[in-house]
Amino acid sequence: MDFTLSEEQVMIQDMARQFADAELAPFAAQWDEEKSMSRPTLEKAAALGFGGIYTKAEHGGSEMGRLDAALIFEQLSRGCVSTAAFLSIHNMVTWMVDTFGDDDLRARFVPRLTTMQMIGSYCLTEPGSGSDAQALKTKAVRDGDDYVLNGTKAFISGASFSDVYLIMARTGEKSISAFLVENGTKGLSFGAQEKKMGWNAQPTAQVILEDCRIPATNRIGDEGEGFKFAMAGLDGGRVNIGSCSLGGAGAALDAAIQYTSERQQFGKPISAFQNTQFKLADMATELDASRLMIYRAGDAIDNNDPNKSSMCAMAKRFATDMGSKIANDALQLHGGD
Repeated sequence: MDFTLSEEQVMIQDMARQFADAELAPFAAQWDEEKSMSRPTLEKAAALGFGGIYTKAEHGGSEMGRLDAALIFEQLSRGCVSTAAFLSIHNMVTWMVDTFGDDDLRARFVPRLTTMQMIGSYCLTEPGSGSDAQALKTKAVRDGDDYVLNGTKAFISGASFSDVYLIMARTGEKSISAFLVENGTKGLSFGAQEKKMGWNAQPTAQVILEDCRIPATNRIGDEGEGFKFAMAGLDGGRVNIGSCSLGGAGAALDAAIQYTSERQQFGKPISAFQNTQFKLADMATELDASRLMIYRAGDAIDNNDPNKSSMCAMAKRFATDMGSKIANDALQLHGGD
């Protein structure tokens, strides 16, 4: 088993790290304080191919793999986890439209999504049902050449900011379908921004559909295929968000190492104390274990491993838990300063 990244993957990793250092890290605190997201920054990311990382090249995608995406999101998250996580959601929208949409839909939307001239949000979660696709209450009713959508989506990243919303809606008692609703469509509105403890640079709110009429040509795939699309997106989404946890945790660990080597106590840096060394060693071990699980899961998707879904679920669970723990441990090592 070879754990060595290819030369191309190292280049991709370095490119994402350089972008994070130059375009994300210097502004992350400001974005969080102002609760704002930078559209020009997202367009710069798209210029590097980060708007359609694993989307086919026909309409501007980078056509990379899921392990490549994990490398990118990890490095971007070192600069701003909130922005990187939102970018991962946009990539899922781009991929879903390109993979399951017909030629007309792909031609209309994918070129703008890959360049991030159009920014996308993914709308599955609902009040009371979470992300249980089979329990959706949002409905889409066919009316001639249109569909009329009614319902509410909750905790949607990019709500009011994004240009298009990929909506999962019920088209029958046991039928879930996927639709694209563009911002500005009559009947589309947004709730108040959620009050969050972090990720404030990423707008999060309800997406409200009230007699929202869209053309039937904005349906992705056939009626009843939406549940299949939602399930297909879960594996990659789990790897993506786990990768964001890696980046945030890695940045926190680096900050803790630097701080403990500079902070003096009893005439020497606190990194010289065995207790501090034990803590840093635990953090590094937890980060490396998380990284191995995420990379293995990304590789499993790329190679269509029969156990890919369980690998992705376990990797996401472990990496996000460890990411939170490592960040908290780093905070404790900073003490009262």
